[in-house]
Amino acid sequence: MMFQMRWRTILPQQCVLLVTCLLINLEAVPIDIDKTKVQGEPHVEGAKIETPDTGLYYDEYLKQVIDVLETDKHFREKLQTADIEEIKSGKLSKELDLVSHHVRTRLDELKRQEVARLRMLIKAKMDSFQDTGVDHQALLKQFEHLNHQNPETFESKDLDMLIKAATSDLENYDKTRHDEFKKYEMLKEHERREYLKTLNEEKRREEESKYEEMKKKHGDHPKVNHPGSKDQLKEVWEESDGLDPNDFNPKTFFKLHDVNNDGFLDEQELEALFTKELEKVYDPKNEEDDMVEMEEERLRMREHVMNEIDINKDRLVTLHEFLKSTEKKEFLEPDSWETLDQQQVFTEEELKEFETHILQQEDELQKKAENLQRQKEELQRQHDQLQAQKQELQQVMEQRKLQQGSSLSGPAGELKFQPPGEHQIGNAQNHLAGDQPLPPGHIPVQETAAGSDHVQIHP
Repeated sequence: MMFQMRWRTILPQQCVLLVTCLLINLEAVPIDIDKTKVQGEPHVEGAKIETPDTGLYYDEYLKQVIDVLETDKHFREKLQTADIEEIKSGKLSKELDLVSHHVRTRLDELKRQEVARLRMLIKAKMDSFQDTGVDHQALLKQFEHLNHQNPETFESKDLDMLIKAATSDLENYDKTRHDEFKKYEMLKEHERREYLKTLNEEKRREEESKYEEMKKKHGDHPKVNHPGSKDQLKEVWEESDGLDPNDFNPKTFFKLHDVNNDGFLDEQELEALFTKELEKVYDPKNEEDDMVEMEEERLRMREHVMNEIDINKDRLVTLHEFLKSTEKKEFLEPDSWETLDQQQVFTEEELKEFETHILQQEDELQKKAENLQRQKEELQRQHDQLQAQKQELQQVMEQRKLQQGSSLSGPAGELKFQPPGEHQIGNAQNHLAGDQPLPPGHIPVQETAAGSDHVQIHP
């Protein structure tokens, strides 16, 4: 599955989670006795909170900057007294000028490493297109989490840009996930319809009947409780926590499911509360149940609860916010919850537009494939031409070697030897062969029929 379980491993947190939770590094409040019986616990110093993966491409850089900043006592004290707006507005970033020299030096080093990493990524991307003369400085402008105009030192502007970029990126993260899911559903429907076109009338009716049967089977499930309602939480209390539903207590429930004991229910902890509801609708063993759709349903449930409970919209639920939500009418008498199969994920117009986009992409890919095929054929032609030239050159070299070898050997392959002066006799023979008159005083030399060397004097 393309998106299966992705949402539980990449959990976006908003600016407050990134800064107040990561920078302030809130201390845990461990509850080392039965949480169902806890009424109030003293704040005990505990282990450092595990930072969740934000899913951002600069996630590692973000975490390293936070780890370095929290080592500075002055900056940490300012964070503890800063409110959300001061952090988001950039006012807090100016405190960077007062941190220790050691911290600034380490931040400078981190920034240089990040710039080098981005340049390496840019070069690798451009090399893949066989491009040359890359203007790294111009391409760095597309990265908004650091000040590319000063690649050497980490300044207050860098911290301000990092906070704002993370805030913006994470606020849009859920929307991106919804868009990706819609594309997934449209692609699935597009492929189904294209497959039907390849079938004859009888087979097409069988497939349509099977499709409708699977939809009906998927929709036949137990009632799904409204996320965040008393009925839904009591079901978790009873079936997951193994407690008596008559003893349900919202405050105890909050403490039970604040897994990392940081005083908040974050998005991951909230989504875990919906597992029992999702299991009513989705089973990985069933052909009709799509696990990608299950994760989209989980996301919808979490967003709904956040909208209902999260008063200050920081994407973290405090105990106070949680208890206030239990006083609402919607907590006791919620509306029925419509599952994803009861929703229209996309319209026919959106599907047609998507299919048009797919056809355009396929056309572009086809053109690229044809261009690559032409390049391949041209390279093959050049290769064959070079091979022919190579073979021709080899043949010429072999002929020359044979000619040189035959001129130095006799009929039986023995080496020829001419005593000194014999070349003169040979010259005389050449003259005879050409029937040219000899100068006065020259004696013609002839071989006998037996091939022996005898000199005959003609009168």
